[in-house]
Amino acid sequence: MAVIGSGPAGFYTAYKVMSKIEHAVVDMYEHLPVPYGLVRFGVAPDHPEVKNCQDKFAEVGSSSRFNFIGNIDIGKDLPLSSLEPHYDAILFAYGASKDKRLRIPGENDLKGIYSARAFVGWYNGLPEYADLAPMVDAGEEAVVIGQGNVALDVARTLLTDIDVLKKTDMTDYALEALSKSRVKRVRVVGRRGPMQKFKAAFTIKEVRELLTLPSVSFDPIPPTLLPPNPSTLPRAAKRLTQLLSKGSPTPPSSSTKSWSLEFLLSPTSFNPSPTSPTNLSSITLEKTTLQSPNPFDSSAKVTGTGERTTFPASLAFRSIGYQSTPIPGMSALGIPFDQKLGIIPNDLYGRIITPSAGPGEHTAAHIPGMYCAGWVKRGPTGVIASTMNDAFATAEGIAQDWEGRAMFLNGTGGGGARDGETRLGWEGVRKEAEQRGLRRVSWGDWERIDASERERGRRRGKEREKFASVREMLGVLD
Repeated sequence: MAVIGSGPAGFYTAYKVMSKIEHAVVDMYEHLPVPYGLVRFGVAPDHPEVKNCQDKFAEVGSSSRFNFIGNIDIGKDLPLSSLEPHYDAILFAYGASKDKRLRIPGENDLKGIYSARAFVGWYNGLPEYADLAPMVDAGEEAVVIGQGNVALDVARTLLTDIDVLKKTDMTDYALEALSKSRVKRVRVVGRRGPMQKFKAAFTIKEVRELLTLPSVSFDPIPPTLLPPNPSTLPRAAKRLTQLLSKGSPTPPSSSTKSWSLEFLLSPTSFNPSPTSPTNLSSITLEKTTLQSPNPFDSSAKVTGTGERTTFPASLAFRSIGYQSTPIPGMSALGIPFDQKLGIIPNDLYGRIITPSAGPGEHTAAHIPGMYCAGWVKRGPTGVIASTMNDAFATAEGIAQDWEGRAMFLNGTGGGGARDGETRLGWEGVRKEAEQRGLRRVSWGDWERIDASERERGRRRGKEREKFASVREMLGVLD
């Protein structure tokens, strides 16, 4: 089985398939020389415990039935069609590499506006964003658009004492920049109220961490937005409401920085500075109102009021969601992609389906041997634990199909190739890759890169210092 993508979805699916199908061999393709995807590049540096899943992934990686094929970008460096003849199955688990945009005036023109994904990638050493150079020294006011956990990660990073961050695996260049940050106030903005589900999408843990940051105060939420008797709410909602009502133990009088959750606001424009017209100076937002007589209705929708307010800001981050895109060459193999939902259509068990190949005129059917897992399967939602469960479900589907002798790629059926051949996997792909001048990074190569990063970190008194460019990563191997 070929797996495209080396994040949690790919590894958890590989682990389960290898444990359920005897003699299964997995080749994992990754466009970077290093594995782990969002675990490496998306998890906040001050949340090292979230990265413990890497231990399980390393166990998979060290198996004799697993091959890591790093530094090869399927669809760009190597055509997707090059894989098909050499595998019984292909799993798409490449995540969501783009972020959604607000599409409002000033978003594309002004300096000081960034996606949260880019900012997180920057301080985590993602090569794509190593040169982002966010203008954290431009002023004291920052605004984050969106209220998910990534938005709170951004806020917490901006507000956390630099000496605390220095103990994490945050990159040195990010630490150097953040040590010069002038940001003292962060507003985290959402369209709905705190009681509307799926929109105020932060977790209790994330909020508690921000509320307990030393020397950082929290602006109280207007009491009218919170139910007067939270004891009647479901357990999680009750705990969150009580936490927000209690606020921060640090009063404004003794704080050096502050933050707030701003509800019922929708951004309408980013505004330039009168003195530096290429730089951001403020954000205009429209006040929204709930379309329900009950302000605590968790399913209430919002509508604009026409009334506007403006927040000063020299720095802004949009954190309104990630988005998957199709891999070049998918359509040629008959693999559909839903551009609106940003997913590969599937039967919820990871079997990729097409509306044009069923036995009836309007009946969808599974494309033999094609599967998906993770965000490209269900959309960019959930945490690593939910991705694990999702990946296990896909693996169960693959195992059931194999055991049930369903059709796989190239006319093979479950239990083995009908034509008596064994698929060559990477060994069948290698020749074309070499002809194209591609340099494959193996699992052993990754372990050398990993050891070098850990040694760099040890000299700095932290777990690791990541290489933030492909050239540096490959340099370890030369």
